[in-house]
Amino acid sequence: MRKSRDPYTIDMFTGWKPPRVSVGFEPGAIPGKRLSSRISRAVSKALKDCGKDRLTIAGLMSEQLAAPVSVAMLEAYASEAKVDHNITVERFVALVRATGQTALLGFLADEFELAVIPKRYENVIELALIEDHRREIEGRARFLQAQIRSAK
Repeated sequence: MRKSRDPYTIDMFTGWKPPRVSVGFEPGAIPGKRLSSRISRAVSKALKDCGKDRLTIAGLMSEQLAAPVSVAMLEAYASEAKVDHNITVERFVALVRATGQTALLGFLADEFELAVIPKRYENVIELALIEDHRREIEGRARFLQAQIRSAK
């Protein structure tokens, strides 16, 4: 006879997924083959997902850049049809700051098969690299010791 499950206890083995470590959009969220189209789609998604209206975002970007950014500019950056209005790196950084959508940074890194991680994970990654290196050194030391023993 099977015991009934306690409704107040979390089952650690079903339904749990580890939290995402890197920032970025979900796989497949920004489809397309042309980079310019994908950038426009990423900008559009960030604008939609941030929870701020475009007038507010334009104002925040204008403050950061000390240069006017209009809602029409944001619309052009988010439009695949406006091929003459690509967002500059400077404005891209201001957009990330204004929207808080760091997934845009992950989108860029993904183009180079890299990941963007929160700074708090940096030491964990360095420690893992040190541990990998330690295992390599220990393996090499065991190999050399075996060769020394067999030479006797």
